[in-house]
Amino acid sequence: MERTGLVLVVCAPSGTGKTTLVKKLMQEFPQIGYSTSCTTRSPRTGEVPGHDYNFVSTDEFLELRRTGYFAEWADVYGHFYGTPLNPTLDILRSGRDVLFDIDVQGAAQLRLTLPSGRYVFIMPPSLKILEERLRARAQDNEEDIQRRLMTARSELGEAHWFDAWIVNDDLHRAYDALRSVYLSATLAPSRRPLVLRNILEGYTAS
Repeated sequence: MERTGLVLVVCAPSGTGKTTLVKKLMQEFPQIGYSTSCTTRSPRTGEVPGHDYNFVSTDEFLELRRTGYFAEWADVYGHFYGTPLNPTLDILRSGRDVLFDIDVQGAAQLRLTLPSGRYVFIMPPSLKILEERLRARAQDNEEDIQRRLMTARSELGEAHWFDAWIVNDDLHRAYDALRSVYLSATLAPSRRPLVLRNILEGYTAS
């Protein structure tokens, strides 16, 4: 059955558990395409260039931005991140869904470029618990932790324009919620425009 691809955008403050939830969703639904962003930061341990990110210099990024290459871009903690537009549109035209794991400022731009997407905001149970999680993962110094907490408070202030809120107080419940949001979005009439016509004309719907 011909269908149009879905844009699923998942945002969350750093340390909320977004990456774990996104990985679980893509493991269960391998048909979901992943938007590989460009970034000017250095690769982290275990990251694969071209898979996790396309790593480029600042000059290269700025030139790509100047030519309108990105569907959205953001400056995050002193590094640029951007999502290529045309590769994303190619995936959607093929009928595959695309997942974006980006920050709030990037999602706000993306909503202007791809307004029909489903925008999901994942929240920590509280800022206190978020701080505990940031400290437990031992990846940031004190200055970085305080900066991330300030950013989290700002990002939570933008949560009102998202389509769905998920509080990650329990990983299994949070994943069930994310899974439900995704599946319900794929069933929207706009995603499967030929279903009704084919039923009326005698074809089998799927």
